[in-house]
Amino acid sequence: MGKELRNVVIVDAARSAFARGARGKLVATRLDDAGATVLREMLDRNPKIQPHMVEDIGMGQVGQASELAGIGADAVKKLAGLPQETSTFQTNRQCGSSMETLHRIAQSIMVGAIDCGVSLGAERMGRQLGGGGRGNQDRNRNEVHNEKLLQTSDLQRAPAPNHGDVFSVPFPDAILDQPTNASMLQTAQNVAEAYGLSRAEQDEFAVESHRKYGVAFDKGVYGDEIIPLEVETPVFDDEGNWVSAEVGEMVTFDMDEGFRPSTNMEALTNLRTLPVESYTDAEIMITAGNACPTNDGISAAILMSEEKALELGLEPIARVVGFGVAGVKQQFMGLGPIPATRKALANAGIEAGQIDRVEFNEAFAAQVIPSITDLGIDMANVNVNGGSLAIGHPLGATGARLVGTVSHELRRSGGRYGLATQCIGAGMGISTIVESMDN
Repeated sequence: MGKELRNVVIVDAARSAFARGARGKLVATRLDDAGATVLREMLDRNPKIQPHMVEDIGMGQVGQASELAGIGADAVKKLAGLPQETSTFQTNRQCGSSMETLHRIAQSIMVGAIDCGVSLGAERMGRQLGGGGRGNQDRNRNEVHNEKLLQTSDLQRAPAPNHGDVFSVPFPDAILDQPTNASMLQTAQNVAEAYGLSRAEQDEFAVESHRKYGVAFDKGVYGDEIIPLEVETPVFDDEGNWVSAEVGEMVTFDMDEGFRPSTNMEALTNLRTLPVESYTDAEIMITAGNACPTNDGISAAILMSEEKALELGLEPIARVVGFGVAGVKQQFMGLGPIPATRKALANAGIEAGQIDRVEFNEAFAAQVIPSITDLGIDMANVNVNGGSLAIGHPLGATGARLVGTVSHELRRSGGRYGLATQCIGAGMGISTIVESMDN
């Protein structure tokens, strides 16, 4: 007979402020050093956790920043002064990487393999999603893209057997007929068309995200979450490229650079649409204003068995009670949170109506609006302090950020259950449900 699973708690969660990709305040800062600072500061504010107690550290990362190549968590561990005996690993589940890492640490604690571990997320992004790398002319025949991946079988194209139980609308045939390598921008347009959204709805959502973030930041809401970093101001040439040979002045970086306090409907309405197509003859709706920016950043969370945390006299911010991962058609990538959250709710043994706070990654306004509606969650409980349209979305760092943000907000608001959820570029979703420690 197997032993009973143990409760897992989030002792603390923190992050750097998120900088603009390729042109922000972290361009001249090594992410291994920044990650070590965030982890060290978080451990310092929880002195009852001795370094040798941290048994495993995982890092979620997508783009493999050069200073974090290989197992980036190992570099952060060493720079943060943790013992060599602390094991490390790397995870890449695209946008859900650090939430996946958090799940893996939680599951290890649940089964008794470890008592304490850390989930890290890190990302250094360019100015645009995708792109870059070598062209096919520099690749041999084993390295070029496999054209067979653009083909789908009848089974792969057909709606899932439970489609009607998961989604409230059918997916248009004209979109399903397209190859399964749609850009992230295109998937947002596809979702907007499938659910009949207007550009105005998406722009209004974006305006609210920035407004709520500004109010929350001014109130000090993010004070528990953002660890200020002393960083070098990068020097750029006339074409916007970082001049690494020049050293800029040191400044304190403690506010997310994606926030635009002047965001309003008039400004967003005047933005040009981005290069996507409509396969159902709808208006083009995706703009830089209703899509998240590209970002650099670090996130971290300390997890521990509840028994061990209480033994040490710690005051955790939340308990992990459910998680789920699910796949969707790649052309509708942004809807992944719907089936993933349904799985997480079932895993936690609760219903959507019991969720008091949601931190939903705002990759695009187009995917948040229908996902929340299909799940039957009150929009008033979603991203109450602003979301990723203002905060930013450094791919590998977002998952742990979402879980940390909703855990802090749950304790602050006095609610019982919180949901962190996000879509994943390859056509998936990932969700985590946490519970207040007061219950």
